[in-house]
Formats: sequence, structure tokens, C-alpha cells
Amino acid sequence: MIILDGKATAQKVKSELKEIIAKRKEEDPSFNLSLTVILVGENPASQVYVNNKIKACAKVGITSGLVSLPATVSEQEIIDEIEKLNNDDSVDGILLQLPLPKGFNESKIINHISPLKDVDGLTYIQQGRLYGGKKQLAPCTPMGVMRILKEYNIELEGKNVVMIGRSILVGKPLFELFLDANATVTVCHSRTKNLKEITQKANIVTIAVGSPEMLTADMVADGAVVIDIGINRTENGLKGDVAFDEVSKKASYITPVPGGVGPMTIAMLLSNTLIAHDLRTKNG
Repeated sequence: MIILDGKATAQKVKSELKEIIAKRKEEDPSFNLSLTVILVGENPASQVYVNNKIKACAKVGITSGLVSLPATVSEQEIIDEIEKLNNDDSVDGILLQLPLPKGFNESKIINHISPLKDVDGLTYIQQGRLYGGKKQLAPCTPMGVMRILKEYNIELEGKNVVMIGRSILVGKPLFELFLDANATVTVCHSRTKNLKEITQKANIVTIAVGSPEMLTADMVADGAVVIDIGINRTENGLKGDVAFDEVSKKASYITPVPGGVGPMTIAMLLSNTLIAHDLRTKNG
């Protein structure tokens, strides 16, 4: 069994990015890569995530900005802030930290972000490009999963992939990325019957449902690749959606929690910021 080390892979992505940015600045002293995060409210977990993103930007040479708004802000005020950033040529990427406080229409607000600055890949236009085979900016976590698999030379073509979870942020875009890699993909979710029978036939199982240690050893085949995208705070510390201790005895490759897919999300956000810059400056 081999641990898929997301922390090491993320560090590799960041190092590559740091070199690219440094080289661009050498060639053009005016070159500056910039990401702005919008944080609404005072969700402690969101504040931690935002701080981590800002620190990661600094380490690779990306200028970061933070627009911090109170939970009492109106929907229109958030949209107004987004429009200002859309029209600011010095801003390459805009990220709206999710989830928003209750009562906001997340989809409506997200779709005011310029698609060419949509580093989360969540606007309808970027989703449409992904599903239409014209990918520009795809969601960071699914892209992180694909990069880990590539890093460890895990073949996807013709493989039977079973995904548990169908969220717009992870499940649905990951489905498309696996299809693009010529895998045969089955999507399971809370209404799926005979889940165990389906997962037992998979070469690769991914899970992103937010249910601690839901995927157990009897649900996976010997030698399966297991990608755990869940992260849950429990009395016993952070746990993934996979019962790691037992499943790792059967899997050929497995991601740990923490240290698996999580670090890759921020790494791919930084990568998407460079892609966004090039999309705008090179006219898509």
C-alpha cells in the first residue's frame, strides 16, 4: 500500500509555480500576479482557510487581497464589491469564500464574478466550458485529485471509477475530469441502493460526502485506489470519509486525512490564478 502524499505533491506544484512567477518577473518587471478573496461574516473555519490561502500566495510570489464584509451586508453590496474587482485590471483572480452565511443566494452572487477571474471554476460559464470539453478554470479540489493521480502515475484510461458524492464543488466536476481521462465513471450518492455492491467492483473509489469513516474495508476491492476528499472534525480529531486504518490494508494507493487532497486544493487555486491571468492577457 502506497500513501498518496498530497502535502508533498502540493509543495511540488507550489515550487513549480514559484519558479514560473519568478521567471515571468525577470522577463517583465511589471508582471504581478494577484488574487483577491472575499470573506463574508466571521465563520472561524472560513477565516482559517482564508489565512492559509493568503500565506500560500506569499510563498509563491502572488499578491493577495482580502475584502472582509460583515454577515449583515446585503447581497447587492457583495455584488458591488465583485464588480469593482472585475473592473480592476490589477486583479487576476477572485475567490468568494464559501459557505456564505445563511440567507444569501450563493449561485447568484458567484455568477457575478467575471468567468476569466473565476479561480474556483464555479460560474455557469466555466462549468459549461468544463462539461463542453473546453476547460479553462476548473474547481480546485477536483483538479487536485487529478494532479495527485498523475503524480503517482495511476492510469485512468479504461478504469472503473466509482465516485460517492455529487456536489457542484467536487463530485460533478470530478466526474467530468475522469470522463475526459477516458475512465468509466459511476456516480453514487445518498439515494443510491446497493452502494457496497457498486464500490466493490471499482478500480478507483473517491468519496466526498462529509460522513466520518463511511467507506469501510468491506466496501472496497483488494488493490483498489482510494481517494478520500472528506474532512470531518470529530471528538477523535480530524477524520476523512474513509475508515483509513482498515481500508489501507486492502488499498494499493490511498490518500490520508489530513495531508491528502486538502493541501492540493490551495495549490491548484494558486495554479488557477496564473491560468486566469493568462486567459485575460492572452485573450483566452
